[in-house]
Amino acid sequence: MHVLSVSSLKGGVGKTTVALGLASAALNKGINTLVIDLDPQCDATSGLAAPADLNASVAEVLQGVKLPILRRAIVASPWSRESKMDVLVGSPRSLLLDNPAPTVSDVWKLEEILALIENEYELVIIDTPPSINALTRTAWVASDRVILVTEPSLYSVIAADRAKRAIAEISAKLSPRLSLFGFVVNRLRPQSHEHEYRLKELREMFGDLLLQPYFEERAAVQQATGAARPIHSWPAEGAAEVAKGFDWLLAGIIADFERVEAKRERLNVVGRTLRGQQSPMAEIIETASIPIVQPTTRREHKKKRWFRR
Repeated sequence: MHVLSVSSLKGGVGKTTVALGLASAALNKGINTLVIDLDPQCDATSGLAAPADLNASVAEVLQGVKLPILRRAIVASPWSRESKMDVLVGSPRSLLLDNPAPTVSDVWKLEEILALIENEYELVIIDTPPSINALTRTAWVASDRVILVTEPSLYSVIAADRAKRAIAEISAKLSPRLSLFGFVVNRLRPQSHEHEYRLKELREMFGDLLLQPYFEERAAVQQATGAARPIHSWPAEGAAEVAKGFDWLLAGIIADFERVEAKRERLNVVGRTLRGQQSPMAEIIETASIPIVQPTTRREHKKKRWFRR
C-alpha cells in the first residue's frame, strides 16, 4: 500500500478536483484504490457518488480505531469497474476533530487505521482540508508522499511555500518516510498576465518540484465533477486531454513509489509494523510559529499503540 495526500493550505484551488482526477487515472489503470475524504466539506465523497452511512464515517473512525466501524465507513464508489474504487466517506463531524494543536497520538490515528487494511489496497489517496490543523497533519503522518495543489495567484503561492515548510518539519520530526512529491498547478488561465507572472514565480521558488503538466481551467472538469463521473469517461471536449494529464501525473507518482518499494525490499522492510515502545516526541514542532503537534503525556502514551516505518 502506498499513501498519497493531496493538499493545499488555500481553499478554492481545485484540490479535490486533482484528487478525483488521480483517482480516475488509477481506476483507468486498474489500481485498487481507497480515497479517504478528510475534508469536512466532503466534496470527494460527493464527487465519487459514495453512498454514506450517517453513523459511520471518517469522523467515527478517527475517534476510535476499531475495525468494525472502519468496515462500515468504507463504501464502494459507483466508479468501480474491474478494479476497486472505495471511499472512506467524509463527514462534517470531522471538523470537531480538527484541533489546531493536536498531540502526537492524535496525528498517528490514521496510520493505525491504515495498518488494519494494509493488504487490501495498492493506492490510498487522501483529500485533506485546506488548513494545517489536526486532520491535515494526521494525513501527512500516514502518507508516503504529498502533492500540493496551487494556482497561479499571490495567496496560493504564499500558502504553497508555507505547506512545503510544514511537510519538511513533520518529515524531520515525526515521519521520515514522508516527502513532498511536488506542486500541481491547477486552474491555469494561459491568457492571464497575472497567471503568467505567478507561474514564473512558482518556477523560481520550487524548480523541479513544479510538476508537469499544468492543468488549465476547463468546463469539462467542472461538468464531470458535477455529474460525479470520472474524467476518463466524460465525453465532453477537452476531457481526454485532462485525463491524459492525470495519467502522466499518476505515472510519475507510481514510478516514485516503485523506487521506494525496491529500496524497502533491499532493506527487508515490510508493511506498517508496530512502533513498539518508541517514545513520542517531547517537544513541540513549530512551523511559521504554529505548533504542528503538542507533546503527549506519559500517561496517555501508555494507552496508545505506536507504529514505526
